[in-house]
Amino acid sequence: MMLITLILFRGITKIWLTLYAGVWENWVDFVLRSEFVKSFDRHSLKYLLKWKTSSRRKPLIIRGARQVGKTTLVNLFSQNFQQYLYFNLEKKEDLDLFEMDIPFKDLLAGLFLSRSKLLNNTETLVFIDEIQHSRAAMKNLRYFFEDYPHLHVIAAGSLLESMLEKNFSFPVGRVEYHFMYPLDFREFLEVTGQTMLAEKLIQIPLNEAEHHLMIKAFHKFVLIGGMPEAVKVWNETHDLVEVNGVYQNLLITYAEDVVKYAKSENQAQIIRHIIQTVPYEIGNRIKYEGFGNSGYRSKPVSEAIRTLEKTMLISIVKPTTSISLPLMPDQKKAPKVLFLDSGLVNYQLGIQMPYMKVDDLCNIYKGVMAEHIVGLELRKLFGQSNKRLLFWVRDKNQSSAEVDYIVQITGTPVPIEVKLGKTGRLRSLHQFMDQSEATLAVRIYGSSYQITTCRTVCGKQYTLINLPYYLTGQILQYVEKVLNSQ
Repeated sequence: MMLITLILFRGITKIWLTLYAGVWENWVDFVLRSEFVKSFDRHSLKYLLKWKTSSRRKPLIIRGARQVGKTTLVNLFSQNFQQYLYFNLEKKEDLDLFEMDIPFKDLLAGLFLSRSKLLNNTETLVFIDEIQHSRAAMKNLRYFFEDYPHLHVIAAGSLLESMLEKNFSFPVGRVEYHFMYPLDFREFLEVTGQTMLAEKLIQIPLNEAEHHLMIKAFHKFVLIGGMPEAVKVWNETHDLVEVNGVYQNLLITYAEDVVKYAKSENQAQIIRHIIQTVPYEIGNRIKYEGFGNSGYRSKPVSEAIRTLEKTMLISIVKPTTSISLPLMPDQKKAPKVLFLDSGLVNYQLGIQMPYMKVDDLCNIYKGVMAEHIVGLELRKLFGQSNKRLLFWVRDKNQSSAEVDYIVQITGTPVPIEVKLGKTGRLRSLHQFMDQSEATLAVRIYGSSYQITTCRTVCGKQYTLINLPYYLTGQILQYVEKVLNSQ
């Protein structure tokens, strides 16, 4: 009897290990990863908690470049559920489950059985990772919404636009989206153990000593960037050489991953070239023709750049000549480009050492990195809404002007300049204010927070909010506070 029991036990154990090896790997990965993130609260986690209890909840698709923390975030979020089903469609055994041509009811039963879970009213989270590998899985999101609304369903992936072909029915109106980016400054402070500084971000004004510490921490943030793996290695080693290994692997991964979706080998070569050279183009108004000192023509470059923009590796910031709402982008004028992460840019350009020596970001790389990091922080801030990040231009002979960024806040256009120096050097900003009905502008710089009253050359008076770099992520609160007081 004991022998029979032992044989049965061994057989069941072998079957269990075969069926659920992938589940165990995911669980171990979950535990290891969550050790790094359990000490901080990503803004995206707060969003997911609201989504969980929403009466209008739909299956959620999390968009973001590879390695920004999508999977780790959902694994952490899963702790709020009684049951958690994780599927990674880069693994053949998981992909095959979704590719079966069977009724959705039977498919769902199979999904739960494969994870030894019960399909009942238990509070359950279903996570479909790397969903871009299966058009069938994407299509089935509509049936989760229509037939099983009590289930909480999240999908994540990159290059989802590759599925938006004319012959593919996307579940429009039956899903919602959330965009994820690398860590912002506050998240960087929290995950590196600087929680008291993170709390100080909403306790302005700071005294001189606190301001000095905050500027120093922000410089470190710009140097390292917000890619979770890079921040993790820095937090553990404080060794830039070790972190550089992470950057190198990330860039190689991006180049290898994106070209899978290239339409031809020629486009694959162009995409590789752009990934390698786009950090050199930040701060410039780019031209597609000959991009990155190449011989490539305008049309194939623009197509490759659109592909990279879909992966969220780059963001195109378009110019506008508008001085009032609506802020319309000018498609005929040359745009600017933001790369995914400042740490990757510093590594690619070989400009890491200057951060150890200067006291103002505008003294690094001719001020380009200061403008770039402000753009990245603004992109994270406005990325969840339809508010487009633009910059203002006036292209006229002998009177050209350019304001670094312009956004819409509380129904008014707000110009934003990233500057080093005195107020009187804001020539382009003054030109915008003279033409516009706006009464408020923002300067982001290396000094302390203050509000001043300025007057343009033409005599127009306006309010200038002077924000230190580290308050870029709080710009909405400061602008709204001033507008409400006017």
